[in-house]
Amino acid sequence: MAQSVAVYCGSRFGDSPAFAAAARGLGRLIAEGGSTLVYGGGRVGLMGAVADAAIAAGGRVVGVIPKALMDREVGHTGLAEQHVVQTMHERKMLMAERADAFVALPGGIGTLEELYEMWSWQQLGYHDKPVALLNVDGYYDALLEFTRVSRARGFVSDAQFKALLVDDDPARLLARVLEAAALATAPDDYSKT
Repeated sequence: MAQSVAVYCGSRFGDSPAFAAAARGLGRLIAEGGSTLVYGGGRVGLMGAVADAAIAAGGRVVGVIPKALMDREVGHTGLAEQHVVQTMHERKMLMAERADAFVALPGGIGTLEELYEMWSWQQLGYHDKPVALLNVDGYYDALLEFTRVSRARGFVSDAQFKALLVDDDPARLLARVLEAAALATAPDDYSKT
């Protein structure tokens, strides 16, 4: 069965060409592997890069974007599906429901929020889908060090620390994510969130 991979990433390109290269690479790999890309529905920044690459590789891309952003004309118009929702909460919920796995690329506070929400929902047992971090050009090194400190100081369990899949190579990370997604069996229960 084909899997769906939610990708969280910035609506900007950041300061390194490596970020856009990784976004394009991941989008292409998702499409070439027969999986569906689920993402925030934008046409700008890394969001646009990952979607455009998946589309160019013949992949199916599903966007979920709040109406306010669509009204500002930042929504992608070339997707297989573009769901326009009213709120950010609806956006995150629908992306979570449509995805079998979650991968965060470099991004800002919105990307961090999405990553941590899916990781915390996993910890709470609302889903058992893999959550992953593509650490491009050392972007998340400081965040990973903070997480190690949180574990050492008793706020993150060893199991939850190890549950976050981390790699700096898009192909290697995607292979790990898809393997973990194939093993996930627990039903989703987002109604508790």
